[in-house]
Amino acid sequence: MAGRGYRKRGLALRRGEVGVSDEQIRDLQRDLRELGYLKKGIDGRFGPGTERAVRALQWDLLHNDGRSTRGDGNAPVQLLDFNRGRVVSVTGTVDQGLAGCIADMLAEAKFPSLPKAEDPRAENARILTVMRELSSERVPIPYVMAILQQESGLKHFNEPSRNDEDTYITVGLDTNASEKHIITSRGYGAGQYTLFHHPPRKEEIDDFMLDVEKNLQKAMGELREKFDHFVNGATSGMRADDRLAEYGDGPLRFCKYRTDDPRYLKDCRQCMVDAGQMAIRDGVTPLYKGSKFRFVPTEYYRTADYDSVPIRKNVSCDWPYAVRRYNGAGINSYHYQVKVLKNVLVGW
Repeated sequence: MAGRGYRKRGLALRRGEVGVSDEQIRDLQRDLRELGYLKKGIDGRFGPGTERAVRALQWDLLHNDGRSTRGDGNAPVQLLDFNRGRVVSVTGTVDQGLAGCIADMLAEAKFPSLPKAEDPRAENARILTVMRELSSERVPIPYVMAILQQESGLKHFNEPSRNDEDTYITVGLDTNASEKHIITSRGYGAGQYTLFHHPPRKEEIDDFMLDVEKNLQKAMGELREKFDHFVNGATSGMRADDRLAEYGDGPLRFCKYRTDDPRYLKDCRQCMVDAGQMAIRDGVTPLYKGSKFRFVPTEYYRTADYDSVPIRKNVSCDWPYAVRRYNGAGINSYHYQVKVLKNVLVGW
């Protein structure tokens, strides 16, 4: 079984600990990555990311009963069941008790391991191939590609560097706003399809984690749902404030071209060019005309200055608003929207 080096009796792993080998830390990182707690990096350095992963696992062993927080089904096991009194607090230190919990989790058939790739670069290259060959009348592919660029850098699997052997699936970790070691949801793969339970079920591993094309289809379906239900409020009451301010709650605008036009849902970059571009400035530019809130840096976006941003209200469809709702709501979603629209303008 992987990751036995750090389970030596009496050994404790923590940041700054002396007498611990790089390989023992790598063993721990492999296991944390396989179990879905470490975002990335198998490099033999016990840094902040590894410490957060240890804390996240400890918190789950104390609190995670397997239930979903967002109605997407429950996990196949309860993390609480693996504790058996061996973890009593969140410390960030791997002692013999926590190491035993990890060993039991890895040995449990109902706890599926996250997938990794033999050749992650080849798998990631498939994304562009698949998307270029994909024909869709449900969503504009240029917007999907721009979202994937923002979500994962178009990577389904991590590509290792000289000192980093990580080839596991790309994972995004959403955390509690006040306690960063509490993972609230995880996005997987190129499309960062999000689950609100942990661990994932085997069928979820087999579906959108192992299959790049299915992962992309999930992202496309999510974008279409946001377009249909979270833009003008006509179907569910969920309105996009920017759309309401700029176009009211009128009918959704799917594409300015007819369905028999070859540019239908494809010529998005030219639409960004035609919309014109603007500069957004920190503390000056409102989120939309009439908004009392302005663009400011956040925890996730360290700058609020952007140049050459397509002018959202000049775009002749409602996909820019759907893009923002793909990310949720609040100021971070406006930063996200800016990034994606700029990606559409650059093209792929």
